[in-house]
Amino acid sequence: MAVVSERFDGLGLDDPEKTFRLGVMGGTFDPIHIGHLACAEQVREAYGLDAVIFVPAGNPVFKRNQKVTAAADRLEMCRLAVRSNPAFDASAIEIERGGDTYTVDTLRQLRSHYPDNVELYFITGADAVFSIVKWRESSKIAKLAKLIGVTRPGYALSDEKKRFLAEQSDFSVSYTEITALAISSSDLRARVRDGRSIRYLTMQSVFDYVAEHGLYRS
Repeated sequence: MAVVSERFDGLGLDDPEKTFRLGVMGGTFDPIHIGHLACAEQVREAYGLDAVIFVPAGNPVFKRNQKVTAAADRLEMCRLAVRSNPAFDASAIEIERGGDTYTVDTLRQLRSHYPDNVELYFITGADAVFSIVKWRESSKIAKLAKLIGVTRPGYALSDEKKRFLAEQSDFSVSYTEITALAISSSDLRARVRDGRSIRYLTMQSVFDYVAEHGLYRS
């Protein structure tokens, strides 16, 4: 069976009577930054997750018409970024699977890999949660994982949208507000392209990798 996580591949096997919680954070991570890491850490603590794996997209469908950094570089930056946190890992499953990247396929692969005593928690932005009913095989996603919709202070999903989601789908969704960081991957790429610093906006190891490999320059 393929390895989905070097650190947590055997999660749940040592103690089949215990329930484990595995967080799954997908994204392009182009590049990964401290906002991603802070979000995952706060969710891990709030929901008692045993581990969080970052899954960089192989061929993100929603970015077909955009230039995306090579998957190998994005994966390596994720690995560098999470290395210092023993509760985090990066997974290459979407990249190795090939073809277009769909969340349902990733969750299905994870569900088939881990035993039943491992619960999956898919972490995504609250706005994405609202649109998830339109995602590929969304009804299957609802059965494969619980959803955690994260939002920044002042950007909470409205009660109306939450109610609509609850009425229109079978999703089990929890919402949590995380400490905001006004930072995005697109901003980091623009900063590098314009010759500005991204130091302290991402992990030092990722900062060094971007510089060494000349990523995001004009």
